[in-house]
Amino acid sequence: MTMKKIVTMLAFSVGLANLHAQTEKETSSNYNKWSVELGAGVNKPQSPMMENHFTSTPSFWVGDLGVRYMFNNKFGLKADFGYNSFTGKNNSVDFDSKYYRADLQAVANLGRIMNFETWTKTIGLLAHTGFGLAQLENKDLHVKDRMGNFIAGVTGQIRLSDRIALTGYFTTIVNASQDYTFDCGCPVESRGFNGVLFNGTVGVNVYLGKNTKHADWTVVSQDVDLSPLESKIADLEALVSKIPEKQVIVEKPVTTTVVNDKDLLKEMIDAKYYSVYFDFNKATPIENSTAAIDVVLTYLRKNPSASLDILGYADQVGSAEYNENLSNLRANSVKTILEKAGISPSRLNVVPQGADNSIQKDSEEARRLARRVTFKIR
Repeated sequence: MTMKKIVTMLAFSVGLANLHAQTEKETSSNYNKWSVELGAGVNKPQSPMMENHFTSTPSFWVGDLGVRYMFNNKFGLKADFGYNSFTGKNNSVDFDSKYYRADLQAVANLGRIMNFETWTKTIGLLAHTGFGLAQLENKDLHVKDRMGNFIAGVTGQIRLSDRIALTGYFTTIVNASQDYTFDCGCPVESRGFNGVLFNGTVGVNVYLGKNTKHADWTVVSQDVDLSPLESKIADLEALVSKIPEKQVIVEKPVTTTVVNDKDLLKEMIDAKYYSVYFDFNKATPIENSTAAIDVVLTYLRKNPSASLDILGYADQVGSAEYNENLSNLRANSVKTILEKAGISPSRLNVVPQGADNSIQKDSEEARRLARRVTFKIR
């Protein structure tokens, strides 16, 4: 195999390794989609209510049980069942009525839609809305009032593990064709959307399935644009085209012709073919990036007169001051590795670059490639 092909294949494999390290892809076959939701809390029936009939604000009790299925990591469907108790408090006329409902709701995972993963891995947010059937009853007054309902709300999540998340659940329910007040003491004339109820609960999500992660917390990568890598390979091929196919050594008085490999390696390092990558908000290189550090370390050992600029970068998430500090931490982290490997600190110069504004901010894949350290030989 010729020298040209060896160098090209080496650079191509390093590029693919770095790209793969940055774009781990989740598919529909490796995350769970089913979950069970349990919650309990408080409610407030807003209207209609008879005069001198009212509950405390808020009042107990609410119970909620839901079963949810996610079609993907952003959208799903859930069936849920609820129970409310309404009782007179303080100066209210005594009453005791119950409200039962069953609803089918569409679910949107706002945490993934709004890219929460760029700043947290433990906080999530679901939005949900749908329709259902309900029954309001008061056994003392022998009232049973059946109606339809419209429900909408949000659920905040705090991830405790891959199987359990704490939830805070707030919903608004609007009843249609409600014939009685919530205390069941008086018929109402309107048969439109005339009953309004607020519920708030705390509870848990229990994730079901054989896989490790649930769709709520899975980030699915899109297809990666390989054009930047292809451009680099084209540039590299042009660079190595300068290398003779054969190295010819002839005895004097003819001048000896030898390829200068170290100049080629210097050009590749300066052209950022060897970069060190980092996870979000981290200053420790990812495991796959150690190969790039090894290449630079080998060059410095073989060229003791050379010095090195270590350029740190961050993505565009966060303030300019924060990203400046983070890029400095990343560059210093790589500098420390080289120092421990025996390179004198006097040969290493840290250059924090802050956020890489050339990278597309709204692309997760681009942001992953922005979180890096590159090198410049001096």
